[in-house]
Amino acid sequence: MIFKRIFDFVLALFALVVFSPIILIAMLLVKVKIGSPALFKQTRPGLNGLPFQMLKLCTMTNERDENGCLLPDEDRLHSFGKLLRSSSIDELPGLINVLKGHMSLVGPRPLRMEYLTLYTKEQHRRHNVLPGITGWAQINGRNAISWEDKFILDVWYVDNWSFWLDIKILFKTVYKVVSRKNVSAENEVTMSWFEGSNIEKADK
Repeated sequence: MIFKRIFDFVLALFALVVFSPIILIAMLLVKVKIGSPALFKQTRPGLNGLPFQMLKLCTMTNERDENGCLLPDEDRLHSFGKLLRSSSIDELPGLINVLKGHMSLVGPRPLRMEYLTLYTKEQHRRHNVLPGITGWAQINGRNAISWEDKFILDVWYVDNWSFWLDIKILFKTVYKVVSRKNVSAENEVTMSWFEGSNIEKADK
């Protein structure tokens, strides 16, 4: 895993330098079109479920209803935010998380802290490795597959990790980004809320 960390750091640093003009331009456009702040920070579970602050470009407005509650995602997702998501440009600030050691280039995607108590014992093993900007589930359906299938793929990655598997995932990620496939779940702007699995089914 030491080699994986060195590889992550070097490639993330290189990518951050290369894509920094795109990130800066995107941040400026986010401020103009969507508003401040341009960077979205949210606490997510990392290795062993420990929290960290994940960085992304903001893609949603902060519009609220008359009671002060945030409007549903589909009402807050800005048209420019859709472009950022479909191109995965919104994920580029995550390279900073990789440099800090909070994330890897490849690994299970860091989801919401609220989900930690909903996982089965088997599903929770996805946190045995660093979360990633991309992962095995992302190149095998991304947000177009069910939560259960996503977690099965995540755990498979944990059990079958190799350097060459990471390389394969990175190359396939480039193809997925270019083709813009499976960005959202059916009838959702991203992915539906995870409410837990059928434990008996999920633990078989």
